[in-house]
Amino acid sequence: MLTSIRLATHKDVDALLHLMRQMQEDDPWAEAFDESLVRSNVLELLQNSVYGVVYMVQDQEQSIGYVAICFDYSLEYRGKGAWIDELFVARSHREHGIGTQLLETAENASAEHNAKYLHLEVSHGNPAIELYRRRGFVDHQRYLMTKRIRG
Repeated sequence: MLTSIRLATHKDVDALLHLMRQMQEDDPWAEAFDESLVRSNVLELLQNSVYGVVYMVQDQEQSIGYVAICFDYSLEYRGKGAWIDELFVARSHREHGIGTQLLETAENASAEHNAKYLHLEVSHGNPAIELYRRRGFVDHQRYLMTKRIRG
């Protein structure tokens, strides 16, 4: 399968939103998917690499996947960190190594942006857990807890 992975630009917003809607069918967010708000946030992310970067996967001219990497700062994790905020491959293109390629892209991009650690969050029961473990991600004896502050 001939695929390419490239840095996303503002021109990719519609294709990215199309893939994000597909991801919502497989693994919906805890928060409601408000497309106008998501579009605004994606544009902000694409325009400011301090927040993070997004890579698109193309098969010929068709967008078939993406990975969004967002940055943070942590004293525990030695400074700047990176999170795989989103990783998605279209159903028709799964089981061909594209997820592995996206993880490698995320690792390289995180290193290029001087992140010390790369984190991700995955839903219990998601079949991608084994892929993440094979790539060296480890489970923590912690819960992810979240509190909405605004919005």
